[in-house]
Amino acid sequence: MIKNLKQWTGMKGENSWTMFKVLAEFVDGFERLNQIGPCVAIYGSARTKPGQKYYEETVDLARALVNEGFGIISGGGPGIMEAANKGAHLEEGISVGLNIELPFEQGGNEFVDKDKHINHRYFFVRKVMFVKYSQALIAMPGGFGTLDELFETITLIQTNKITKVPVILYGSDYWKGLKDWIQNTMLDSFGNISPEDLDLIPIVDDKAAVIKIINDWYGTAENRLEPNYNL
Repeated sequence: MIKNLKQWTGMKGENSWTMFKVLAEFVDGFERLNQIGPCVAIYGSARTKPGQKYYEETVDLARALVNEGFGIISGGGPGIMEAANKGAHLEEGISVGLNIELPFEQGGNEFVDKDKHINHRYFFVRKVMFVKYSQALIAMPGGFGTLDELFETITLIQTNKITKVPVILYGSDYWKGLKDWIQNTMLDSFGNISPEDLDLIPIVDDKAAVIKIINDWYGTAENRLEPNYNL
């Protein structure tokens, strides 16, 4: 039971001020990212260490994407995020970090461009920046945060809330079991998605396959490089 209704109702003022904090975070992000040009977002675990397979492959992938004319957007932290920004930095490409402070992670990594390091208080604002300014999204192996970002992006595409863009799962040894479950359980057993929804999440194992998917996608007349939706 609510024992102190006065204290409960007194929280309304704080909720009103929260709206202004959210608005300020959106404005800052839009003003700083509106001119960055086409970018690819790379998601993945903050716990992946330099020298590990997917860290080094992320560095190589980001370098290849920069050489194809794309900037790189990451979550700005350690692990896969650091590897993505490092690859962009090594090729002198655009390197964006959408950082958020978490209790078990460090601050922003050193490879983010100084003027493109954006700190966030709210996860949902951060995710808007990812999907608005990324013309492709790549999920490297990661944890709950990576899955959250991945499935929200797929949902937005599935429901036509954003422009359809390539979403790529990198690493069949990591992602195959998830995609099998989606097909066998979500689709075949329960019918909770459509068969064509499986096409939204191709799995690849090398940077050449990533580059091909993105270039093939934007090599068609109907797909243009532009922000994915307007607010």
